[in-house]
Amino acid sequence: MMKEINTKGEMDYDYKNDILFFKAKNREYSKSIEFDNIVIDVDKENFIVGMQVFEASKFFRLPKVTLRNVPTWQFQAGVRNNMIEVRLFFHVIYRNKIMRMNPIIMKELTSNLPASQMVAVPV
Repeated sequence: MMKEINTKGEMDYDYKNDILFFKAKNREYSKSIEFDNIVIDVDKENFIVGMQVFEASKFFRLPKVTLRNVPTWQFQAGVRNNMIEVRLFFHVIYRNKIMRMNPIIMKELTSNLPASQMVAVPV
């Protein structure tokens, strides 16, 4: 059976270090899983509750200044069949156009996490 939570979330961008953060509000992580330029945070109930994307401008192929203003977003993360799947939905304004970004990040797990689904939306 899959565990599910829907919660309020927070998003932030560290311009100087080019790190984009998404996280569930009021859920503390207990461990992290690192791969490529991404860190996934997992809480004590084994829900994915956050992520950081390092070199975010390169990862999303956008200028750093564009990531300073993300007016709408949603962060979804889940574990199924020993795979992490993270879906980001966000808008940015680039060259006076609103661009919708929908990256899907998938990674096979080397550790065991139970099936779960988490959706975080802006506070």
